[in-house]
Amino acid sequence: MMLTGVAGNALAMLLVSRSYRAKGSRRKRSFLLCIGSLALTDMLGQLLTSPIVISVYLSGRPWAAMDPSGRLCDFFGFSMTVFGLCPLLIASAMAVERALAIRAPHWYASHMSPRATERGLAAIWAAGVAFALLPLAGLGRYALQWPGTWCFISTAGGSAFAAAFAALGLLSLVVTGACNLATIEALVSRCRAKAGAAQPGSRWGRIATETLLQLLGIMCVLSACWAPLLVTMLRMVSEPLAGPCRGWQRWEPRRECNLPLTAVRLASLNQILDPWVYLLLRRILLRKCRQAASAVSHCSNATECRDRDRDRALTLSQDIGRTAG
Repeated sequence: MMLTGVAGNALAMLLVSRSYRAKGSRRKRSFLLCIGSLALTDMLGQLLTSPIVISVYLSGRPWAAMDPSGRLCDFFGFSMTVFGLCPLLIASAMAVERALAIRAPHWYASHMSPRATERGLAAIWAAGVAFALLPLAGLGRYALQWPGTWCFISTAGGSAFAAAFAALGLLSLVVTGACNLATIEALVSRCRAKAGAAQPGSRWGRIATETLLQLLGIMCVLSACWAPLLVTMLRMVSEPLAGPCRGWQRWEPRRECNLPLTAVRLASLNQILDPWVYLLLRRILLRKCRQAASAVSHCSNATECRDRDRDRALTLSQDIGRTAG
């Protein structure tokens, strides 16, 4: 998973850098900056967390033996928080950017610029780092999680820090979904308007279809990967006895301990899927769809031509027969 995610995000950043430098990309530079920053954030998160987990698994030793001071656990929890929250916030920023570009193109053209996008991304990273540093001020803490190979925000005692992380994550999902739905509605309305015109424009239809598929994919992937973890955290914070893995180091954990582990694995999967949903899969999928549509069209045209030629030959032979008779 780590190698796949690093390769996908590195390829996405390479494609973004090439597109950013290409001529005629001025109107897309803000969106390309967001995609590149998302890929960079996901790749850094994988490089800072996955090797630690793999090392602990391979060593077969308890975490306390490898980290008696607890500083590695704090660093791991800090990394999980920063590189979990920042991608959600960047995805929300991208959804807002696309909604403004489609629904308010004049305002977007006059106010949005690559420099403004860079400032916004820097603010998102700064906010993520500041939030993850709150345990240093005594607001929340990071704790070892089942099965003892990773650390994250502690939900013991109704942690307000854990509740704030889950609330911010769910708010980001809601903003992303609302903006994407607004963009989809605007695209559908514009397509209907162009369809009623004398020249609907095949290029506009292709771009609109591409954007619709991409936005739907983004919404499905984000919700499926992040909603289980965020909802699980809220449930564990709100219910006093909802921490089924509390004290798992002292006795055999119950079956419910696997739920947070499965949820965090799904959230980690989002770092692998992000570059494919936002950039790579779009190009490959649409190219394959165009090839398939072209093949079907050629096949249909060839069949129609054969049927037309056969009908003409039959008609001609009947005419010749009547003429001879």
